[in-house]
Order: sequence, then C-alpha cells, then structure tokens
Amino acid sequence: METFVQSIVTGILTGSLYAMIGVGLTVVFGVMRIINMAHGDMVMLGMYGAFWSTTLLKIDPFLSIILCIPIGFFLGVFIYRFLLKNIVPEGELNTLLYTAGLSLFIVNLTLLMWSGDYRTIKLSYAIMPLRPFGIAVPIPLAMAFGIAALITVALYWFLARTDTGRAIRATSQEPEAAALMGVDVNRMAVITFAVGTALACGAGVLLAPSLYLYPTVGEILVAKCFVIVVLGGLGSVPGAIAGGVILGLVESLGAVYISVPYKDAIGLIIFLLVLLFRPSGLFGVGKS
Repeated sequence: METFVQSIVTGILTGSLYAMIGVGLTVVFGVMRIINMAHGDMVMLGMYGAFWSTTLLKIDPFLSIILCIPIGFFLGVFIYRFLLKNIVPEGELNTLLYTAGLSLFIVNLTLLMWSGDYRTIKLSYAIMPLRPFGIAVPIPLAMAFGIAALITVALYWFLARTDTGRAIRATSQEPEAAALMGVDVNRMAVITFAVGTALACGAGVLLAPSLYLYPTVGEILVAKCFVIVVLGGLGSVPGAIAGGVILGLVESLGAVYISVPYKDAIGLIIFLLVLLFRPSGLFGVGKS
C-alpha cells in the first residue's frame, strides 16, 4: 500500500510539470491551429537556462525562472514575427513541417554550442527528501510542483479575468467574430505563441533539477506533449492539465508495477487507444 501511495504522489507531482508543458502547446493550437513540433525544444532551452544560471550566475535554478520566462516570451515573439507569421496562413501541414525543421535547427545549434554531453543540476537540498506521513517527496520536485501550480493559477486568471485573456479565448473560439468585434487577431496570435513558448521554457526550468539535460531531450518531451493534449482534447486548457496529471500517474504506476524501461511506452499506448476510440480526447472538445 505504501508503494502505491508513493507512486500516486510522485505521479501527481511529475504530472503537474507535464501539464505545464501541455498547456503551452494546447493554448497555441487552440488559438492559431499550429502543431508546434519545436515545443519540446523550447522546454529544452529552459532546462539549459536553468543549468547555465546555476553554473555561471551561481543562482538557484528555480530562481532562474524569473529570467527564463520573460526570455522565453520574447523568443516566442521573435519566432512568430520573423519565422512563422507567413507560414501560418498556408495551413496546419505547412506549420507542422516548418516547426519540425525549426526543431532540427535548434537541436543542432545547441549541439554546436554546448555539445551532446549529458548534464545534471546538483542541489544540496536534493539529498534528503521530505517525508510527510512516511512518503518520500524529493524537495526539488515538491518545489517545482508548487511553482507550476502558481503559474497555472496565474495563467487561468490571465485568460479569465483580463481583457487580453478574454480576447485570446474569443479568438480561439471564433476568430472571424472576434475580429468583427474589434479584436486584433494578429496581435492575439503573437501574444498566444509567446505565452506558449514562455510556459515551455518555464516548465524546462522546473524539470531541469529532476532530469538529465542534453540537446535532444526535447524529442521525448514533445512526444509527451502530444500524449497530454490528445488525452485532454486539443485546445482545452483544463483538459491539458488533467492529461498531464494522468500521464504522470500512468508513468509512475507503470514504472513500479510493470517496468521502468517501458513507462514511456505505456503513455504512448494510451495515446494510440485514445486516438482510436475517442479522438476528441477524454475531456472532449470538438467532434468525437
């Protein structure tokens, strides 16, 4: 029983970080219909941001999120304005192929700059876990969970309570009607892509102390992204949060009760089953 509870706790903590990655991708897809194959590489850049902040600036990796999220936002603005803006009107297939090429460029540039060596972030407070009720909770994972929860709440408030957030939601639901009501749809597209990129970079910072860091880690992470958004339903932010937690739980329980090497495969199997039997996702948005 203790092992089961331990797996559930670990799965929820990890799933919250997956959810943050998935939310960034689903927000971009919901508004712009962009299938961003480079999203995992934005997470990877956030991880490197945390690593170099710790190595060069000697600051705690979690504090580097204050730097990485704004940098990620402006990176998203740059990518959209100068690389994607003219591609988006050509359709989803073109953006998928284009962002796949962008992903290859980012990975190879990272390899050129920082080599393919595996790196880790060592934290003094990561040695001894917290033990509430006898359940071992790694301190970095607990801190990442708390920060991810705060960012998710802030995002929900932004989308639900601000004029810009309402405009983004309106653009997501009916872009033509939003434009007729005076919403600058192009500006909302820039902001949305920038927010999605910032969330990806922020998630990378939170994941960095718990994962190995290397240039191609984004390939695994983008696969998890698609599992999450398909589980929750493309375009659904609450669905992406739920999908992330579900994936975290499935991987954690699978690692304990099936096999650690197969935990990623379990998530992909669920992904295929959901696509087969409920294409709109478990929390269905759109046609099933």
